[in-house]
Amino acid sequence: MEQAEGRCILVCAGDLEISQIPVQEKDLVIAVDGGYGYCQLLEIEPDVVIGDFDSLGESYAQQLEEACGSEPETRKHVPGEVIRLNPVKDDTDTLAALRYGLEQGYREFHLYGALGGRLEHTIANLQCLLFLKHAKASGYLWDAGTMTTLIRNESLSFREEMEGMLSVFAVGGQAVGVTEKGLKYLLHDAVLTNDFPVGISNEFIGEKAELSVRDGTLLVMVRWA
Repeated sequence: MEQAEGRCILVCAGDLEISQIPVQEKDLVIAVDGGYGYCQLLEIEPDVVIGDFDSLGESYAQQLEEACGSEPETRKHVPGEVIRLNPVKDDTDTLAALRYGLEQGYREFHLYGALGGRLEHTIANLQCLLFLKHAKASGYLWDAGTMTTLIRNESLSFREEMEGMLSVFAVGGQAVGVTEKGLKYLLHDAVLTNDFPVGISNEFIGEKAELSVRDGTLLVMVRWA
């Protein structure tokens, strides 16, 4: 399938502490279950709503049903398509939404409201980053003041204006050849393991910074000032 232009943006039902989600013209916006409520609050018109709707809430569920039954010219902040999932399923609603985005040709995914709330949902959404990496796509989880992503056998660069902290965690065993440059604490060709969180809370110091891993997978969390 030809790669789609733009990004796939998922608005999920976890904690959301930001007041604006940047959406560009070519982006595909998916409201994931209760994330439809956030779309209403932020006046975002989703292209698709996906979920079993167990976290949508009665008022938003009724609003969604009424909106989808209205005439197209009278619709406001409602989806072009609604996909209702069977609640008895293997995929989480978020994973089902990611599969949908991949099927549409998208390879860059930005998830909002995917952290906080129930811990098991947060862990599941972090695992979804690895799912995307296996699918040759990239994923980013956004929250107020934080960004979480995952890299494997690659590097990630940061501008010198960056402020805040960088934490890295080995995923799936050892991460070999980990190097951190332009940060308060330097690493060179180090080995990180998933039972020793030595990569937590490094600091940006006003220099161009770079994180790289030669062989392995790192969960990367950036918290800016």
